[in-house]
Amino acid sequence: MSARPPQIPPLFLSDFEVDESAPFRRYLNRLEVEIGKEDYRHLKQVELLDNPLSEDRFAQMTELTDQLLRTSQNNYNCGLIRRLGIRIYIDVAYYDIYYRLPDKTIRFSARWRRMVLQRFFKEVPVADSGWVNCRNALPGFLVRFLPDDSGGALLLKQADDKEADLPLLTAPHGPYDPHTLEVTLYFLRTGKGSAALINLGFAGREPLVDENARRLNEWGVPLNPSNIDVIYPYVDAHGHPYCYKLERGLAEYVDLLGIRPPELILDLHACVGTSADDRQLAIGLGGLPPFLGPSNLGQSEMFGPIHHIQPSGRLRQGLNTVRDLSREMFVQFCSAPHQCYNFAVLGGMQLIGSTFDPRDVVKSLVDDEERTYLPRENLRWLPGAGANALQRIEAKKLGAETLCLHVEMPMAVRQKIALRLKEMEIGDSMDSSGL
Repeated sequence: MSARPPQIPPLFLSDFEVDESAPFRRYLNRLEVEIGKEDYRHLKQVELLDNPLSEDRFAQMTELTDQLLRTSQNNYNCGLIRRLGIRIYIDVAYYDIYYRLPDKTIRFSARWRRMVLQRFFKEVPVADSGWVNCRNALPGFLVRFLPDDSGGALLLKQADDKEADLPLLTAPHGPYDPHTLEVTLYFLRTGKGSAALINLGFAGREPLVDENARRLNEWGVPLNPSNIDVIYPYVDAHGHPYCYKLERGLAEYVDLLGIRPPELILDLHACVGTSADDRQLAIGLGGLPPFLGPSNLGQSEMFGPIHHIQPSGRLRQGLNTVRDLSREMFVQFCSAPHQCYNFAVLGGMQLIGSTFDPRDVVKSLVDDEERTYLPRENLRWLPGAGANALQRIEAKKLGAETLCLHVEMPMAVRQKIALRLKEMEIGDSMDSSGL
């Protein structure tokens, strides 16, 4: 019996198609690239090979052509691939994608992934590295590269194995969320986390920057840059989104870290915010079952329509940890599909906010995209995110009442922390050299 073809879960489907009549209008990633001014040039390196690869070399790879054509929503790109007779292969060990045409071969290399691995290992490992001392890359920590068929993952933990009551950090969209790696390393360096899980693989929809689009056009392969899941796949052969692999495998990763089930997880993501200089953190506690209510967060009181909450110990710990990122923090969650909450975090970590029906007040930042925000507060709205709901479900299977905070950080916040981390690293380097 033939295997069931991969299917994109409805949660991930966007209501759009890219067609021949408007082949280069951006649909996905417009906020990141055009409003948020995110810089994705570091993600991929695109090159035209001087010499063709041998049949034996292609035979060692995995062909993705049919899988990508079945799961992409970009009709323009799919038609182009069929018309040009392109066959698409992945070299799983090195995470390179090859576009094989009758007269040429184009390679897409995961440049960001390579730089991260070289930062910790000096070279690019292709097998399980085992635990290795980070040395100057992250003093006091051990690192492990764990391979898989989608770029692998980086595991970090304290070298002394002490059972510190510190959060587990997760950066599940490593390449797609710029500077979430740097925020993770900053938290570890400053004693705000005991261990971390970092995805090194793409989720399939990372933007193709204009420079790469121009080069491909010169080579006769004018891909549409808006939804680029015809390069690195969005789902695996079983239809599971690659961007969910850390959440789906949470128990296995915690076991490999050799730590007790964490009481607090900080799930770090990048968001565009409502403008390029937005510094507001949106901290999600869930928008899907199992639902929370204000009483689950700590000591709750009401003054008319206004809720006041003194947060419980774990929530207070999490808020204190991310306070280093920004003074503008908001906690968001739902207690039912049409009963949601937005709380401002005050200086003493008290929460003050109110309830609302999202059908009445939540809007989309741009037409045709589910990028929601609260217009009155000019604040991103995030509790519907599915990956974080999955993380909470998997965390409960660990046997601990784990609190998972979904932290969305605008670009200005991430850039500030990346600069601060660089200053710390330079200072450490000068100290070690005796300068």
